[in-house]
Amino acid sequence: MGSEWKTAFLTDLYDISSGLSKSAKFFGSGHPFVAFKDVMYNYFLPNELSQLVQSTKEEQQKCSVNRGDVFLTRTSETMNELGMSSVAVKDYEDATFNGFTKRLRPKPDTTIVPEFVAYYLRSPKFRSEMRAFSTMSTRASLNNEMISRLKISFPSVLEQRVIGGVLKTLDDKIELNRQMNETLESMARALFQSWFVDFDPVIDKALAAGNPIPEPLQARAETRRALANSTQPLPAHIQKLFPDAFQFDEEMGWIPEGWKVTPVGEAITINPRVSLKKGAVAKYVDMKSLPTSGFAINEVIEKEFSGGAKFLNADVLMARITPCLENGKAGVVDYLDDDEPGFGSTEFIVLRPKNEIGTPFIAALVRDENFRAHCVSNMVGSSGRQRVQNSCFDSYFLCLPSKPPLLTSYHKTCSTFFARITKLKLETNSLTKLRDTLLPKLLSGEIRIPDAEKLVANSL
Repeated sequence: MGSEWKTAFLTDLYDISSGLSKSAKFFGSGHPFVAFKDVMYNYFLPNELSQLVQSTKEEQQKCSVNRGDVFLTRTSETMNELGMSSVAVKDYEDATFNGFTKRLRPKPDTTIVPEFVAYYLRSPKFRSEMRAFSTMSTRASLNNEMISRLKISFPSVLEQRVIGGVLKTLDDKIELNRQMNETLESMARALFQSWFVDFDPVIDKALAAGNPIPEPLQARAETRRALANSTQPLPAHIQKLFPDAFQFDEEMGWIPEGWKVTPVGEAITINPRVSLKKGAVAKYVDMKSLPTSGFAINEVIEKEFSGGAKFLNADVLMARITPCLENGKAGVVDYLDDDEPGFGSTEFIVLRPKNEIGTPFIAALVRDENFRAHCVSNMVGSSGRQRVQNSCFDSYFLCLPSKPPLLTSYHKTCSTFFARITKLKLETNSLTKLRDTLLPKLLSGEIRIPDAEKLVANSL
């Protein structure tokens, strides 16, 4: 590190404050709120805070969130997750922050650049110092006295801005990839909902033909009628695959004419047999690797197989145990070679494509609110350790088209989305690795800024 760098205690540069602690009844509406997960998983606070809290003007003033504020998690189940930081790079109007975090607000004469400190506090050097100063009893904890012993090293304001800018260029691209994947995933789910749950194309054809609309579907029909002039019709070759009338089914009520009602357990292969010898080294994912939204599985490692759920590429994984199922943990296996087995937590349910039903259909199904609610309501076991049983899938029914080309058309359309999702995920993993490699080298002076800028430019 160059001689022009300075070192100071965090408390020389920041004032420490505690956050807002309120009971659950105050959450879900009101004003923006920095949640624990916002700090835990982000170098920078999200542009839009997802949680809301009913906070008073006094609380908003005391626990405000402004550009330059640093937030640290003050408690965790493990030392490695303690003191995780996130930095605000803008003011958040009327926002407050979580009581399980600490806010470090820059003092008036502080010359620390927010974009620089966000990366410094996530660097291996600082994280190691954080773990050395924190304490562990039943839970890891961090208090003001411990924070006061932590130091930060920093160069001139200009150099801070350049270092922060180089690294944030990578994070901005990572965030753009995340947003693009979110859009692609939403498109696949929306098409599933429209074709196989709401039956929109059938309603549209019934309206055009003047055929009767069953009473339970009339509200949806009015919505479709209102959208008729603003939505683009399906291509003719796909439209003709849908009927223009409905029939009544004892299990599901009104369904498209000629379609069949099939239990999930028959339409999809549940927990298929996969050959993997004990002691063999294979790719492994644990429960925390499954996302609660989207489908991308990260943090894949290799280890010896000693037990657990086994699967192949294109399988879909879903958590079977509380609270992971309720939290929405599920993902698509897209990182294995053909016929290469992988394995994971014993608490995974593996769902495999069958006949014309492909991976995109299953992925959309496991994110369907009605399907998830059915799984949750059919969990069995003692409180806190309840699990979904395979029999659950025999009592949830799918309405499937009688013409296989319709499922094939859905698969073909959405497979392009999922191929793009996988490509963007791999690019994101590469960019993340580059960021994490450059971070300690820029802070130590091992790599010069112009060289780092070239590496970043070549990666984008």
